[in-house]
Amino acid sequence: MDAEKFAAMLSDKHITNLKRLQHKYSPADVSEFIRLLEKKLFKKLPLNDFDGKPLVYLENVVQVSLASARILLARPPETCRYGLNAMTDEIGSTLAIENIASSRESIRHILCGYAPKDESEHRLFGMKKGLDFISNPANQISENAIHQLYLMTVGDFLSDENRLEPGSYYRQDAVYILGDRIEHAGLPHGMLPKAMAQLVAFINGENPIDDLQKGAIIHFYLGYIHPYFDGNGRMARLLQLWFLVQRGYPAALFASFSEQINRARKQYYQAFTRTEDNRRISQVLDVTPFLVYFIESVYNKIAPLPAAQSGGMPVYEAALAEGRITQKEKALFEFVLAAYGQDEFSTKQLEKDFGNAAYATIRSFVLKFTGLGLLGVRRYGNRNRYFVA
Repeated sequence: MDAEKFAAMLSDKHITNLKRLQHKYSPADVSEFIRLLEKKLFKKLPLNDFDGKPLVYLENVVQVSLASARILLARPPETCRYGLNAMTDEIGSTLAIENIASSRESIRHILCGYAPKDESEHRLFGMKKGLDFISNPANQISENAIHQLYLMTVGDFLSDENRLEPGSYYRQDAVYILGDRIEHAGLPHGMLPKAMAQLVAFINGENPIDDLQKGAIIHFYLGYIHPYFDGNGRMARLLQLWFLVQRGYPAALFASFSEQINRARKQYYQAFTRTEDNRRISQVLDVTPFLVYFIESVYNKIAPLPAAQSGGMPVYEAALAEGRITQKEKALFEFVLAAYGQDEFSTKQLEKDFGNAAYATIRSFVLKFTGLGLLGVRRYGNRNRYFVA
């Protein structure tokens, strides 16, 4: 293949869709193009496909923007491990992706510490326990810890036929993902222990890969090998968040990846499918299509934390430094940031959700922070609703 054609194919907007490239050029051209990529540009990963061949990706095609990295590196509130508003969206969306119904009111009820009232809320309580688990720095990623996370968030809520056998970390039978046809067969169950050990070693190892790219690869690989009968998607999304928190991206728990995925759910599944469709043509499992999807449709869609939530509000910082804000007021403000974001709230709602302050304290807090310009107020008749200014 001459250099001009190779350069044209490398810069083609359909580079992650080999079927389109075959139509535009030819199957022979695409075959030669893949061989050249194998020799020159594919970066090998220490993860194997079902045939024992390494996964690869095109580094030059999957650059994460510096802005996205900065958002996820931002310093969140010290008193909150995760954003209640963001994780309300995260839980609702990750369940919606798998067509599991939930209500925002119930999710917020559970995240604010109330006991589950029914079977549906017990499932939500399991998701809360999962968030508490992955946000705790003492819980580092291992096969045993992943198993604990799976049981508390998914495994304990499955029907008998979908539960793991006692003492088993992974499924002990075949699993298929069905659409109009068999879309994907999970890794043969006898190979799962080796594949999962390989994944954990990759997670904890030092690799010359951008952390955000690596997080998306972890997400893809768990979905690809499908170690469980059910809940693989939820676990893939949780494991990615866990990895990023472990690698020093605490703001990952103050943004909802699953909300962005749910908005582009069709493209999410297409990214998995395209990766495997490409493999049938190239005989190489190139994860670039999934990485491109995740960067463009998830990472690059994340909104920055509010200024005060990332330490960027001078009035707040000055008042803290001068001792004009008490520890209780600091905890209340950081709770407001984590729980409500840009949403409005009432004093009664804050008293109920915070759960550790008298109404007089709440009232004094909102008046003081409104006076500082840190909270705004909107009046609806004789009722006031507050918001982060």
